[in-house]
Amino acid sequence: MYKLYIALLIILLILPASVSAEKTSEKKEATPPPTAWEPLAPLGLREACGIDTLEYNYYQTAIPSARSSAWATTGNFGAEGINMIFDERLPFSEFFLGDALRTWKPRSRKFYNTRIPMTLLGYTTGGGRDNSQDNLTATFSGNINRRSQVGAMLDYLYSKGSYTNQATNDLTWGFSGSHIGDRYEFQGYFYHYNLLNKENGGIVDPLYITDPAEVQGGVTSVNPKSIPTRLNNAHTRNVGTDLWLNNRYKIGFWRTEEPADSLEDVPDSLLVRTYVPVTSFVWTLHYREQKHIFTAGSTAETNDFFQNTYLSNAGTYDRTTYWALSNTLGVQLLEGFHKYAPFGLSAYITHEVRRFNQTPDTLDHSDPTLGLTPLPEGAADMQGRESQNLAWAGAQLTKLKGAALTYDATGELGIIGDVAGDLRLRGNVRSCVPLFCDSLRIHAYGEFLNEETPYLLRHYRSNHFIWNNDFGKQRTYAFGGTVYLGRTGTTLSAGVKNLQNYVYFAEDFMPRQHGGNVQVLHARLKQDFRVGILNWRNTITYQTSTDQQILPLPKLAIYSNLFLLFRVATLHVQLGIDCDWYSRYYAPAYQPATASFVNQHKQKLGNYPFMNAYANMKLGRTRFFVMMSHVNQGWFSNDYFSVVDYPLNPRRFQMGLSIDFAN
Repeated sequence: MYKLYIALLIILLILPASVSAEKTSEKKEATPPPTAWEPLAPLGLREACGIDTLEYNYYQTAIPSARSSAWATTGNFGAEGINMIFDERLPFSEFFLGDALRTWKPRSRKFYNTRIPMTLLGYTTGGGRDNSQDNLTATFSGNINRRSQVGAMLDYLYSKGSYTNQATNDLTWGFSGSHIGDRYEFQGYFYHYNLLNKENGGIVDPLYITDPAEVQGGVTSVNPKSIPTRLNNAHTRNVGTDLWLNNRYKIGFWRTEEPADSLEDVPDSLLVRTYVPVTSFVWTLHYREQKHIFTAGSTAETNDFFQNTYLSNAGTYDRTTYWALSNTLGVQLLEGFHKYAPFGLSAYITHEVRRFNQTPDTLDHSDPTLGLTPLPEGAADMQGRESQNLAWAGAQLTKLKGAALTYDATGELGIIGDVAGDLRLRGNVRSCVPLFCDSLRIHAYGEFLNEETPYLLRHYRSNHFIWNNDFGKQRTYAFGGTVYLGRTGTTLSAGVKNLQNYVYFAEDFMPRQHGGNVQVLHARLKQDFRVGILNWRNTITYQTSTDQQILPLPKLAIYSNLFLLFRVATLHVQLGIDCDWYSRYYAPAYQPATASFVNQHKQKLGNYPFMNAYANMKLGRTRFFVMMSHVNQGWFSNDYFSVVDYPLNPRRFQMGLSIDFAN
């Protein structure tokens, strides 16, 4: 209860300041509103985006399974997860060992121009002494002048977990800066993260959740912390660095214009001179570094959990590292410098060096006294270090200004190294069409990818898993679109994706390549209803895979949020209950040694509603919530697993607070 008292005290302290900020906001109307943008790959064009100060659904940031309407997770806040809505799922990266934690890494590459200093400070907490969950976030942005800005961010997450051997301890921090001048532009960021997870391998028997009386001699209640787990001394650490520096020099001309409100000739001193860029030269440097460490100290435990042990019987210490340095040089004809130049056109070349270092093999495998599993065929010739020298050439066509029609199209061709012959074609078209005193927003997209399979999915060495695969290039065809009608609150989207030579993790925890084709069709309806203060927001997703053995997916996923939205004086209140549900399917299993989600066809999961009751409020620049997550535990069934042997968090009280300290 002490956390509740502290949160209430903080709210009481900041309420007067929030009310004061609300009353004095009229005095600051002369200050332009803050703006935010994200750089558009690969040349850093700025694409407008929102600032995270919305009053709705702030509570969802504290729920591990709220990352999508079908999120498969090992359970804890900060733990591994994978999106089972396939059109939202990111493909394997060059360092697949960190993919399961991508949602907890710095996801947004936002830049701000706030004119006045802005600090967004947030804190969420929940649970008790044995299963506490705390998350502190901070975002700062301040202008040096009207053209230059600096920023910083911090995200600290510590969660003991509802089950034993499940704790997470994550620290992410970074800096950013930008300068938007007439001739020279700069955008850059530096992020570093250190994510530490205990790995419990799942609970030993799902009956502890679904039918505790059967495994506890008739006792129906169970303490989640007392449920035995398959691993007790295993850890995963993911450490990474991301540095991105984008430089642009613009060549153009000065345009002299009279003030817009002038009716007669004006002196030269009052004429407005504007620099109009025509062509820009771009240099972007991008450095990425990642490290994955998996440790397991108990030999007897790991021998029961893992089928093979290749490198050491005295405990597991797998260490895999990766770094990549890329330089992109481009030239761009800029959009809008003349009425007959409604689009931007650019060409560029990218060179990248990559280095992989894997767990060394220092033993003589011909010695039978070591008791090790014989190495797979070809594994003895694998190199512990591998370097790649790669290059791509590309072009981009963009139109990002205007409301009626915007588009972007990018094409890249691999020309050097393993990526030679790779081809990436992507395009987006957006339009706004007047319709019945409203506007119909339309977005269409398409892509064709012919890409080399990432190196570590082809060649990998660790204590319990070794593979040396000769995978071919993966080909992906995809197209689809979205329509949005604001008057009815309707968003309808659909798409088709064809996968050839698709790479996945099979039931033996090893990567496999499917030589045929797999098609995935998805359709999604988002429908909002409102009657007075009553709101009902729904998202229904249908998807189907033509080969459920290779790519199992839940066919139907529903998110529904029923809430009251009203004001008490200047206090905005959102009071409601929401629910995630998806149909039963062969959900993935999880392998902690490789941080990978793998196919299995023995157990179906799903058909379980996960519900949260909440009160979400905003007063001035302050947001706060109280919530009972998983409020329906035990109402319908206790089959609340999204990954085999990994139950979701049980019912718990949570709360959070976010303050926008705009000066």
